[in-house]
Amino acid sequence: MKTLTVRLPEALVADIDAESRQRRRSRSDVVRERLAQVVRPRAGQTVPAIADLVGSVDRLPADLSRRTKSYLKSTSYGRKRPR
Repeated sequence: MKTLTVRLPEALVADIDAESRQRRRSRSDVVRERLAQVVRPRAGQTVPAIADLVGSVDRLPADLSRRTKSYLKSTSYGRKRPR
C-alpha cells in the first residue's frame, strides 16, 4: 500500500476523528472508506463530488471533450503575453 499526504481543513479532520473514535477504527481506515465511496460508489449511488456539476457550465462547445487542444489554442491559452 502506498502513502499519500494531504492537507485537510480542521473541521474535516475533526469529523474524521470523531467517526474513527465512534467506530473504533483508525483515521486511515475512515479516510479510505470515504474515498472509496466517492471514487467507486456502491450500486444505486451517484458520485456526489461531480454529479451536481455535470452540464452546469453555459456557452461552451458541445464537443469540448474531443477538441480540447484546438479549443484552447483558439482562445490563445498558453501563449506568451507581451509585457
